[in-house]
Amino acid sequence: MIREPKNPIITAADVKPSHDFLKVDGVFNCGAVKMGDEYLLLCRVAESCAEQPEDAVCIPIYDEVLDGLKLERLGREEIDCLYDMSDSRMIYKKNTGSIRKIKYLTSISHLRLARSRDGVNFTVEEKPLLPFRGRYERWGMEDPRITYLEEEDRYCITYTAVSEVGAMPALLITEDFQNFQRIGCIFPPENKDVVIFPRKIRGLYYAFHRPVPSEIGMPDIWVSTSPDLIHWGNHRHVCGVSEEGWENGRIGSGIPPFWTKEGWLHIYHGADTRNRYCLGAMLTDLENPDKILKKASKPILEPEASYETEGFFGGVVFTCGGVLENSRLSVYYGAADDKIARAEFSMEEIQQALEQ
Repeated sequence: MIREPKNPIITAADVKPSHDFLKVDGVFNCGAVKMGDEYLLLCRVAESCAEQPEDAVCIPIYDEVLDGLKLERLGREEIDCLYDMSDSRMIYKKNTGSIRKIKYLTSISHLRLARSRDGVNFTVEEKPLLPFRGRYERWGMEDPRITYLEEEDRYCITYTAVSEVGAMPALLITEDFQNFQRIGCIFPPENKDVVIFPRKIRGLYYAFHRPVPSEIGMPDIWVSTSPDLIHWGNHRHVCGVSEEGWENGRIGSGIPPFWTKEGWLHIYHGADTRNRYCLGAMLTDLENPDKILKKASKPILEPEASYETEGFFGGVVFTCGGVLENSRLSVYYGAADDKIARAEFSMEEIQQALEQ
């Protein structure tokens, strides 16, 4: 494995804020695809209020009535009495018993396209790819993943629509990254990390997803099928967290799977109970993707470099996209929840990891 010497390849300084009253906190967790001779990264860009008043905290929220962003104002006394702000990513409501309830996010995320001719040096577009739409995107659009549907010559983009009613996977379809069909939410809350397979299996679309049970069960990977990309069912459990080690907290899909002769190759994320995120690899059966053939016992990428251990939320490597070319896999990943980095693996390395 080789970390790109120019890492991080995209930082917040490379991204223009979407509004004058916002600042960019981070650019990370990007979908990736090569279209023609151009590499495209669809990045998650997180923004917050550029200037906070001394007596309050202002939070950006999409207002579907105004069809634009507004700043929600929380007074300092209100925060001290009602809210827990110990996590840099979210604001929790106090005194909710054993289950912590998120009241607000500290930032709002949108999707932004970046382009490159060499897969390393990217230019980030000045405006969001799409505006927010509807009540389910009031808190933002997060963690996009791109699947090229080989038989149909079009692209599926899954992302997480976030609002006060939950986090739900949503779907966009495009042929050119200029015109988009907005399908809307395809799974109910709370669910994340949806990756759609690039080929149909026995006439059906397949997807991995990650429900988040509140009391019984853990944040594990599941598989579902669909005849039309809209109606999903036949839900089956694929892979669960480990009792100990690097993935004992949660797991979820990362890059949409790659077809290989040996099986579907999955690069996924796992986190321990301390929220340290790593990347893992597994191989599933071509005809029955819920059947695991091989699974690496150790992470293929861990947060070790300074740009991975230090940042908005340190100790995180999290991928949503990669490009496989000439038996080399370029993994684009979010580092410490505020920047994008790249690592390159040979398929031989991945195969060796799967055997251990």
